[in-house]
Amino acid sequence: MACENVTYELTDGVAVITMDDGKANAFGHANIDAIGEFLTRAEQEAGALLIHGREGKFSAGFDMSVMTAGPDAVRGLVTAGAEMLLRLFEYPRPVVAACSGHALAAGALMLLASDRRIGARGSFKLGLNEVAISMTLPIFGVEMGRARLSPRYLTRSITQAEIFDPETAVEAGYLDAVCDAADLAEIAFADAKRLSALPHPAFRNTKKHERRAVVEHIRATLGQDMARIGPSN
Repeated sequence: MACENVTYELTDGVAVITMDDGKANAFGHANIDAIGEFLTRAEQEAGALLIHGREGKFSAGFDMSVMTAGPDAVRGLVTAGAEMLLRLFEYPRPVVAACSGHALAAGALMLLASDRRIGARGSFKLGLNEVAISMTLPIFGVEMGRARLSPRYLTRSITQAEIFDPETAVEAGYLDAVCDAADLAEIAFADAKRLSALPHPAFRNTKKHERRAVVEHIRATLGQDMARIGPSN
């Protein structure tokens, strides 16, 4: 499915997916479908994957026009997003995220699903803000947070919906490093290129072992968790 807001380029063995809708880089069905198609393509032709946002905005999360359209619409979009994030979380090739700005809600979850996360310095907000906007964080989000966030920041991040600047997001576990915005693309690409040299299937198999318990728990609870979505969510 063509989507002008998400583009793909193969450069020196690295598949670069760029998200740029000119606004908040919100995840709607078209964006999620396009990312899924590009993941399939990258798996066949690239040694690593790099996901890049637009300047100042990595992603603000799910499309609010859908998230306010009723329980069925919310359930459909969040389920599609969960499947996309799970696919990234267990992707057989290294995944690098170039966090170009704000990363909230599902945008922050995309960081947690990636293997290596480089963020741009700036007055940016990163974190899981669901509770603060009267939404229950789904089980898949809680479990990805538990797997990737620092234990010292887990409750602050998930239950208390605390939002961080890029430097503190490194301490919390959303990012691995920060750099000047002008250097982000180059540094993130270098990391992707470096990780692409890791031998396969050793990387794929070890990553599967590392994340198996989390993935199995999410998949076992996803249907029931999504069924709970309703007016009071």
